[in-house]
Amino acid sequence: MTFKTPIRDMRFILDHAAGFGALEKSGAFPELSGDLVDAILEEMGKFCDGVIAPLNEESDRNGAKLENGVVRTTPGFKEAYKQYVEGGWSSLAFPEEAGGQGLPATLAVALVDALNGACMSFAIGTTLTTGAVKAILHAATEEQRRLYLEKMVTGEWTGTMNLTEPSAGSDLSAIRTKAEPVGDGTYRISGQKIFITYGDHDMTENIVHLVLARLPDAPEGTGGISMFLAPKFHVNEDGSLGARNDAHCIKLEEKMGLHGSPTCVMAFGDKGECIGTLLGEENKGLRNMFVMMNAARLDVGVQGVGVAERAYQRALAYAQDRKQGRAPGVKSGDMVAIYEHPDVRRMLYSMKTLTDASRAICYANAVAYDLAHSAPDEKTRKEAKAMEELLTPISKAWSTDRANDVASLGVQVHGGMGYIEETGAAQHLRDARIAAIYEGTNGIQAMDLVGRKLQGDGGAAAKKLIADIHSEAMMLKAAKRDDLVHIGERLLGAADALLQSTEWLLEATKKDQTHVLAGATPYLKQFGNAVGGYYLAHGAKAAAIAAHEGQDPAYYESKIALTKFYADNYLTEAVALTDAVTAGAEAIARIDPEVMNG
Repeated sequence: MTFKTPIRDMRFILDHAAGFGALEKSGAFPELSGDLVDAILEEMGKFCDGVIAPLNEESDRNGAKLENGVVRTTPGFKEAYKQYVEGGWSSLAFPEEAGGQGLPATLAVALVDALNGACMSFAIGTTLTTGAVKAILHAATEEQRRLYLEKMVTGEWTGTMNLTEPSAGSDLSAIRTKAEPVGDGTYRISGQKIFITYGDHDMTENIVHLVLARLPDAPEGTGGISMFLAPKFHVNEDGSLGARNDAHCIKLEEKMGLHGSPTCVMAFGDKGECIGTLLGEENKGLRNMFVMMNAARLDVGVQGVGVAERAYQRALAYAQDRKQGRAPGVKSGDMVAIYEHPDVRRMLYSMKTLTDASRAICYANAVAYDLAHSAPDEKTRKEAKAMEELLTPISKAWSTDRANDVASLGVQVHGGMGYIEETGAAQHLRDARIAAIYEGTNGIQAMDLVGRKLQGDGGAAAKKLIADIHSEAMMLKAAKRDDLVHIGERLLGAADALLQSTEWLLEATKKDQTHVLAGATPYLKQFGNAVGGYYLAHGAKAAAIAAHEGQDPAYYESKIALTKFYADNYLTEAVALTDAVTAGAEAIARIDPEVMNG
């Protein structure tokens, strides 16, 4: 299979679904123009298709290895990463004063999309560095910035997040890694971290570890966690590399997928000589962690988009090539491509629309991030910040859940051959599975949505978005095309159902949080279905105008047809989910495990 970055679809969703034009209109990015965006996307596609995509299957067969204390990446990764750095891709959206190019983060999100479609195992290493840079920009001293920032912005050095421990997974209050003051402003770090993505590798000469640890007098719980910067190699005052730090990968995890991504067990201070510096304030490490985590959560959502895109492209190519059976109603004659069978098309349309809806949600999330950080007026920044925070758990959880759905459908389209490794369909399913787990499991994202995001402002942001969905539905219902009217009707039903669920949850918070938590996951799915349909519907409206004007009618009419398919299959599902949301705690009343096991 030859992967092709879907540049045209990406640009369509940017412009007509996710509201990218608001960034140019804001004036926050003076250099931004349509021609510049076209050029970036075109070069992005060339790089991902020509350099990164050929590594994907090899990364699955010949993954990272730990040899004599050194992690060796898949053959070709090191050379591809060098081209990534030389192409300036790492610095795309970082501030110019930090050595970046000062472009919108939304374009960097599009890059994450393209890289993950090309090779998820390669792409994940780049996003960890992005999160680390954001934490350093947020909390570092001038000295730390001087020593580390430029090399990390360019990608010459990579960064890691070291949070999880054997006894501290999602509950970070259980962290036991220690940081003892040395007396000269540095700290001696000791402890073990697990599941550290790209904790060691051979692609760069230095790796900057950001480590959560406790000071000797730190209070228990999350309020006693600090963050420390501990490089693989110490950095001298002149910026040159010094001695090796006592931070080592002692094991690589054997994983279900993402074999090319080294997932390390990291030992800090085995010899008592791991030295780091405090990043930010003492006992305020979670602040820095959430800067990294929020960036990572959107990037993980986009990982889902990328792997779903690749699974879809593989399934579509197979369906057009594989001949089996005859056309419906035909009893004799030549066999036809399985694409001609209605159920296969149904699966492919599901894969395509779920991928596009996920992409639209994540891109809209990125636009909100850019406006929240760069819009010239406070009102726009405040509204965009509320939208960014609301969309983040949906981007992460809904998009990665749908990626698992899409990858599974991809195997199904292949039939028995999908279960055979040589077709490559199974790799996408294995790779996609982790995205619903890390950076906060999708259940945690749902809890965040019904907790901090919904209750934090009394439902204001959610109701504002639901009102926007309602308005879009009413505009479509007034259209002159029957298909747009139909989409509008489905969208209106989803908006009404989502509002009903939202109001029920807000009322339930006054009685028992267990009711709210019990409905969290179906609520996030309902919200994702509805808002995904909203963005697709917005794009369908623009497609109808373009088709009417004769601009490649086949392409634009397909956008409308696919949105109608989504409306009939996933907006109707959104309506049905209200019953699951409002079932309350009784739906999951405790049953004796012995009885359940009987």
